[in-house]
Amino acid sequence: MSPEVLGRATASIQRQADEDRVVVGFQTSDDAGVVRLDSGACLVQTLDFLTPIADDPYTYGAIAAANALSDVYAMGGRPVSALNILCWPEGDLDEAILTEILKGGLDKVKEAGAVLLGGHSVKDGELKYGLSVTGEIEEHRVWTNAGALPGDVLVLTKALGTGIISTALKRDACSETSWVAAEASMLELNRASAEAMEGLEVHAVTDVTGFGLAGHAWEMARGSGVVIEIEAALMPELPGARDLAAAGYVTGGSRSNRAYVGAGLVAEGASETDLALALDPQTSGGLLIALPAADAQTLIDAKRGVAIGRVLAGEARVTLA
Repeated sequence: MSPEVLGRATASIQRQADEDRVVVGFQTSDDAGVVRLDSGACLVQTLDFLTPIADDPYTYGAIAAANALSDVYAMGGRPVSALNILCWPEGDLDEAILTEILKGGLDKVKEAGAVLLGGHSVKDGELKYGLSVTGEIEEHRVWTNAGALPGDVLVLTKALGTGIISTALKRDACSETSWVAAEASMLELNRASAEAMEGLEVHAVTDVTGFGLAGHAWEMARGSGVVIEIEAALMPELPGARDLAAAGYVTGGSRSNRAYVGAGLVAEGASETDLALALDPQTSGGLLIALPAADAQTLIDAKRGVAIGRVLAGEARVTLA
């Protein structure tokens, strides 16, 4: 769904009766919700599902699960349990495919250290699979997308281009090298990156998924009231993604993301290919992190990301140059 449409639809339901229990709601379009229990502990809740991103059903299930689990890591939480979400075109697909999808999801849940408790399925004309995930966190350790400070360095933990490469794959225009790299990136949990951030002074975090780097950076800029400055030359790219983008293999989601950011994105000096990469919807993308320079260097030295820009004072916007 277009982020513009979603924003208009939810504008009238922002406030809730028990708002004092809500640590993180959806006012700043954060990655997951956080609610405080009477015991003082906090739960992180999110859900995500998607249509097939890979031809192999096991791989598809694992990627969909990794994509859903990512939101908990982006908040600083630890996944505890998950429920399957399945839309199944009954009669059109072999049941063995379903078994492999569910195996892929289960194995990724186990890798995250969580447990699968069940799920819900419906008949649908198009296959969709994902997870509803519950995590736990201490309130003082919650990360949000709304705390970036001027002077922070921006670190991105995964390369861009999964949407571009997936689009090219569907048109038989993608090299094996590009797809293997994209698949490996999407299968990787953000767990190790989140664990590497423990003990660091983290000011803001978001995972880069459907709205692309520029879209999620815009949400961070707007929520924090800062300028997010991204250097296009520093953006990490999956092999072949730039050439495929230049050849026109971009998704419809890229255009929706451009409309969503609108005047909030200033891209003077950036090429059309740079824009395509920055707006490319990611599946199971990396974390975008704002933190002081010394802590950013700690992450970089640990090979958990690369610096792609900085945070500046000023009216909320994203600059790409």
